[in-house]
Amino acid sequence: MKTQFAKKTDIEHKWYLVDAQDAVLGRLAVKIATCLRGKNKAVFTPNTDTGDFVVVVNAEKVRTTGKKLDDKIYYHHSGFPGGLKAKTLKERLSAEPEKVINDAVWGMLPKNRLGKAMLKKLKVYKGSEHPHAAQKPEILR
Repeated sequence: MKTQFAKKTDIEHKWYLVDAQDAVLGRLAVKIATCLRGKNKAVFTPNTDTGDFVVVVNAEKVRTTGKKLDDKIYYHHSGFPGGLKAKTLKERLSAEPEKVINDAVWGMLPKNRLGKAMLKKLKVYKGSEHPHAAQKPEILR
């Protein structure tokens, strides 16, 4: 019996909807990354994008455990001397909650061209409305 490898033309990408309200950030990111990567499918192939599209709503209502809201710090450097900027998770959730979920998922994907292509299939929205109703997303469990 030969091993079957998925080809780009054979893969059917589905759309899934995830409600982030009262979901723990890390556990939510694991579910999303697994779906984006396609590891929940029988045709998973590591070098092919077999994953599905994921739409996340209510990004601002995600929760964390422990004291992460005050203790977790996101750093960014401009590349110039003295250009280090730091924001806590609480500041970042109030200003840009979409990026918090995006960064958590990116940490769980491969850091190459394929990983960037997978991340483009993630759509995160602040409120409960999203413009992807025409794709008829299923609820991800």
